[in-house]
Amino acid sequence: MPAALYLIPVTLGEILPSRVLPAYNTQVIEGISYFIVENVRTARRFLKSVLPEINIDSLTFFTLNKHTNPADIETFLRPIREGHSIGIISEAGCPAIADPGADVVAIAQQKNYRVIPLTGPSSILLALMASGFNGQSFAFNGYLPIDNSDRAKTLKSLEQKVYTNDQSQIFIETPFRNDKMLKDILAFCRPNTKLCIAADITCDTEFIKTKSLQDWKKDLPDLNKRPCIFILYK
Repeated sequence: MPAALYLIPVTLGEILPSRVLPAYNTQVIEGISYFIVENVRTARRFLKSVLPEINIDSLTFFTLNKHTNPADIETFLRPIREGHSIGIISEAGCPAIADPGADVVAIAQQKNYRVIPLTGPSSILLALMASGFNGQSFAFNGYLPIDNSDRAKTLKSLEQKVYTNDQSQIFIETPFRNDKMLKDILAFCRPNTKLCIAADITCDTEFIKTKSLQDWKKDLPDLNKRPCIFILYK
């Protein structure tokens, strides 16, 4: 296996990795001893679920999160110079998509290291696939502002892009604020605008439904503490 930076997707919830990850990913993991992760504890648990016989204590983990000093990120890639591959593991889904792993990938590209993305679940794309919305033109907007005034302006701006650009608008929220987000969408956007809510994607409790906002008002789902994707379209 060539020395490279491998982007290793993980499951989106507590399910068997074999349900959403190809066997090839396991083969790659077997050949890696260095990992860049958001959380060492959950990364170790994931690796053990994919490869039960793996010797966790023989692995080296570098932590990458909002507390990581940007100056340290470049040092995480040193093993590649010495001929060792490195794997990036995020908390859920695909590394570097709405994820700090993108900073590592940018440095690897600058240094002309080989970067290899592996196949796995992306909640953003899976939600869009199941929404019935425009998959030719779409935008992922990440987290919206928390301030009510700024959030209202942002939601109205995204809704306008739906109609003027014929573009699906995708965004997320911290799970414990999902219900507040849904109420804000209903309050600030037009009744005829459509909304897809996709929660717990790939899990046994998966919920994916598309309705107009006026129809959502009749039957609000409980989204509290559930990983969720919101998509606006017409």
